[in-house]
Amino acid sequence: MPHRRPRPGGGAAAGHPRAGRALGLLALLWVPLLWIPLLWVLPAAAGSLDRAGLEKLFPAPLVVGEKDEAAPVWPILKQEAGSYEVFAYAFESIDLAPIPGFGGTPPDLLIALAPDGSFRDVRVIAHHEPVFLEGLGEAPLFAFVEQYVGLSARRAIRVGRPNARAGGAAPQAVVDGVSMATASTRVINESILAASLAVARRKLGFGAAAQVGLKVEAKPDLFEPLSYRQLLERDYVKRFTVTNAEAEAAFKGTSVEGSSEGPPEAVLSDLVIAYLNAPSIGRNLLGEVRHAALMRELGPGDHAVMVVSAGPLNPLGDDFVLGSVPDRLSIQQEGLTINARDMAIERRGAGMEGLPSGPWTILRIGSQAGFDPGAPWILTEKIVRERGQILVERIAQEISAPYALPAALFTRETPDAGPSWIESWRARGVELGLIAASLGLLVPVLARQRGLVSDQRRFTPFRLAFLAFTLLFIGWYAQAQLSVLTLVGLVRAAAATHDLSFLLYDPPSLLLWGFVLATLVIWGRGTFCGWLCPFGALQELAAWAAGPLRIRQITVPPRLDRGLRLVKYAVLAGILGAAALASPLADSLSEAEPFKTAITLSFVRSSPFVLYAAGLIVLNLFVYKGFCRYLCPLGAGLALAGHLRILDWIPRRAECGSPCQLCKVRCRYGAIAPSGAVDYAECFQCMDCVTIIHDPRQCVPQVVARKRGRRLTPRPVAAE
Repeated sequence: MPHRRPRPGGGAAAGHPRAGRALGLLALLWVPLLWIPLLWVLPAAAGSLDRAGLEKLFPAPLVVGEKDEAAPVWPILKQEAGSYEVFAYAFESIDLAPIPGFGGTPPDLLIALAPDGSFRDVRVIAHHEPVFLEGLGEAPLFAFVEQYVGLSARRAIRVGRPNARAGGAAPQAVVDGVSMATASTRVINESILAASLAVARRKLGFGAAAQVGLKVEAKPDLFEPLSYRQLLERDYVKRFTVTNAEAEAAFKGTSVEGSSEGPPEAVLSDLVIAYLNAPSIGRNLLGEVRHAALMRELGPGDHAVMVVSAGPLNPLGDDFVLGSVPDRLSIQQEGLTINARDMAIERRGAGMEGLPSGPWTILRIGSQAGFDPGAPWILTEKIVRERGQILVERIAQEISAPYALPAALFTRETPDAGPSWIESWRARGVELGLIAASLGLLVPVLARQRGLVSDQRRFTPFRLAFLAFTLLFIGWYAQAQLSVLTLVGLVRAAAATHDLSFLLYDPPSLLLWGFVLATLVIWGRGTFCGWLCPFGALQELAAWAAGPLRIRQITVPPRLDRGLRLVKYAVLAGILGAAALASPLADSLSEAEPFKTAITLSFVRSSPFVLYAAGLIVLNLFVYKGFCRYLCPLGAGLALAGHLRILDWIPRRAECGSPCQLCKVRCRYGAIAPSGAVDYAECFQCMDCVTIIHDPRQCVPQVVARKRGRRLTPRPVAAE
């Protein structure tokens, strides 16, 4: 049975000068972690690009305008019809959405957002994502962000499985993920969207959370036969007229004032506007056959708006080209111009009974535009007047016509507005369930020492099977290898963002971290290092598979063994110290861990890293778990935290150590002292000694006692 630890001052270690010096040294190694509260009050990082940097990224003929005084946004201008118009708004994600990645600091991305809400460009400026640093390399990251070009910030975008992009019918746009970098790409996706919506709210008039991913469609079965006159009476079809007097008022104060022809009351422009997706409008205007053909031609989520002219002014212009965006007509909603393009439908008789016979167009609005047909919108017509014959001066004014339809004609699907990391948990529900079930199985096995653990014939196959599950499923499939990089991320987050939400984007790892921290308090370091570390499992399975080779293990001399065990603490201190000082050396020192190479990237990496990881596995055949015992910085951190352990759970007997040395000899980790005491900081919870002490056929004191007709009771022995 487990026992509570003796009070400070008791036990074999009490007053031991060598033990006191060792504990003092280990305490000093916590100093980098103690810097975290101080780092938390430091300011967060900011963007690095200035005008000169932006001019290199947006060269002539584009022009970088003046930075916005209220927000870190730069207008990128281009010359159009003699004046400069906004081509895009450029900004850095770190200024507007500093969401920390798995390096603990936010990725910094340059984003160029067009006035219609689409992405003109997305580039990576800086990042500390471990999987893309000397791992997969940066090329997959660059390819990932390139997928955003052409997508719209008005449509929710999620990261899907690699090479499994969803079709256009999905309410959300989907970008391909990157194998072995799912969590990092989700953080980057959230950074892009959050920063873009912040700019859209300030500059483009949209970005409310309820709009992103909103899906509004006309009810396909809602049809009522209506005449053209009835459509006008219900405002399903809008007729909009502009007289010469109204046009003259619009040009008042310009150089072309007073140039109108005809009487003031004469109609200059007469437009009929209709939203065709709604069957009660489209089928009545076009007829059932033509309307069905139109709906087939439209893509999922697309919209069609008809504009017909009944007046002398041609709204399309004499030089209009089929399939282009009309220069004189535009659709706006909530202050944002919606991209609407002519559908290039043949201009022969359209069979539109009752409609005017003048020039007409059917405009397609793509699903990515975020257009809401159930909310009010505006059709704007540009009226152009000219002055002069040699040097022609053209003056344009816009006149707008509002259009709105009843909400009863549409279905509305509003996406769940929960936190962005929720998608990660939903997508990995099966993995979480299996890992949780495995943890639920492991706890009673380890806790009930007189159960499965005491039967070596049954326990050994169970342990090998569980280690195989840890390697194959937890490690290579679920990518839940815990790493010192999480500690680096915590230090960097304290210095840069003061935000730990990046942990939520990797649910399997977070679940394991929670379990490991809980078991640290009960059992110490060994539960993770001995059962749940995929690289540790790989080493142990490799040693088991190499058993028939009868490789002789090297016994490290005790003094050298004690010195080598301190190396991992020095490595941990160096990594965390470099991270606290914001030094890139932290990433290089973290490569002391082979986890990224062997588990995250499955050995698909450059040869120096592969040779290092493979060399550690070979070393393990001669010095059992040599990396874990002497070099692993994560193991060092867990060993330090393991001092919070409340139980001495490994049973001991009075005879352990003197005269019996069986457990010490059998312990491949060197975690049992000659006195029989257990060093829990070095124990990997393999349970071999527990099996021995409960097996009357192996435990030497039990064998002797049985021969003498006595019964022995295990007792705890404090670590030295």
